[in-house]
Amino acid sequence: MLNQNTLLTQERKSKLRLFVALSTLPLLGVVTAFGIVPQSSSTYNPSLKTVTEEITLPRETVATLGAINAKSAIFWRNERVERGDTIVELLRRMKVEDAQASEYLRKHQAAASFRHLAIGKFVQAEVNSEGGLVALRYVDGNGNQVALERGAASGFKVSVKPPQLEQRILMRSGEISSTLYASIDEIGLPEKTASQLTEIFSSSIDFHRDLHKGDRFSVVYEMNYSNGEPVRAGRILAAEFVNQGKSHRVVYFKPDNSHGDYYTPDGQSVRKAFLRSPLDFSRVSSGFSMARLHPVLGTWRAHKGVDYSAATGTKVKTTANGIVSFAGHQGAYGNVVMIEHQGHHTTVYGHLSRFPKGMHRGQRVGQGDVIGYVGMTGLATGPHLHYEFIVNAQHRDPLKAVLPDAPSLNGTQKLAFQESTRSLITRLGLLKNANLAKLD
Repeated sequence: MLNQNTLLTQERKSKLRLFVALSTLPLLGVVTAFGIVPQSSSTYNPSLKTVTEEITLPRETVATLGAINAKSAIFWRNERVERGDTIVELLRRMKVEDAQASEYLRKHQAAASFRHLAIGKFVQAEVNSEGGLVALRYVDGNGNQVALERGAASGFKVSVKPPQLEQRILMRSGEISSTLYASIDEIGLPEKTASQLTEIFSSSIDFHRDLHKGDRFSVVYEMNYSNGEPVRAGRILAAEFVNQGKSHRVVYFKPDNSHGDYYTPDGQSVRKAFLRSPLDFSRVSSGFSMARLHPVLGTWRAHKGVDYSAATGTKVKTTANGIVSFAGHQGAYGNVVMIEHQGHHTTVYGHLSRFPKGMHRGQRVGQGDVIGYVGMTGLATGPHLHYEFIVNAQHRDPLKAVLPDAPSLNGTQKLAFQESTRSLITRLGLLKNANLAKLD
């Protein structure tokens, strides 16, 4: 029977062998050496015996370790495109030292988009430990991921993958200190969202004359993201505009299977049958008058419409649903579109530079559709839109005429409306006293 000392000695040997084997496992072809102490006693002077053994790892283990090392040598770098950047400068900041990749990006037609990246665009590079480019990626304006990747044969290929969109709800709040344009730019509100904002409130607020310093606006809207980058603004879900101390609030609601629209928190439609203005942003250069000195003819005559000064090419929108009764060139109007609405109303849009493709008599148009572009055809001294509003064959001042309302919700629809818009109204309440320009 083995005594206790013998058992302890064998245990120490086993542990020592296990420790050395484990500690040398990641090394290839390592020579290990360790001492074995014989059974000891208080009177015995031990002598050391050296045992040398070479351990060779299996090929499978070597391949695995090599793959791990290769994988750990890949680095991701992210850079923002700055003004004046070239693709070569961008690669330099990303620590890419790859002549082949640089040559491909500078000259190959398939990589042309990488040479025309917009300022502010973020680009990601996958780089190995030697500075070689493995992949280069960015998200284009439509949310697609454009990728340049090194192929198996040391070549490169460019691919475009459709966006994996993620929709977020953003909130913005601003105050007018100089102009609406400046306030919108200050808070970073997308152009598409800004256009929606003015269109939604255009029946209640005249954005050409009614805005004052201190007016406030808050917007809750959708934004589509791709790979963490905003790519496309969506619909406004709720908004408030405080104009001259009076609050105007709207929320979006889609009753049943009909088209969605905007309503006040108590369910009244805020959309008029007609928009107040056919342009998003402009100024009134000449108002409605029964006696005005004509700038071209030099004679006194009635000006039965409103002139909006705007740059050539500015989009002109129809102010209501209707049918085109005329689209072409007509005397002093120049290029003009005339639209019939509900049998009693007619609107006229004159001095246009051109028409949208396919515009013709008898065409149905919806409120807000683009029906032309600002120009100076006909009798005009500069680019502007001449707009007329006619009711029962009588010209009315478009800035003062009482506009008919769109239909409101019925009883059943109101219940669904209150349930689905409660959270949106709460969000507007949170923004009411917010001093932050941006809140995501």
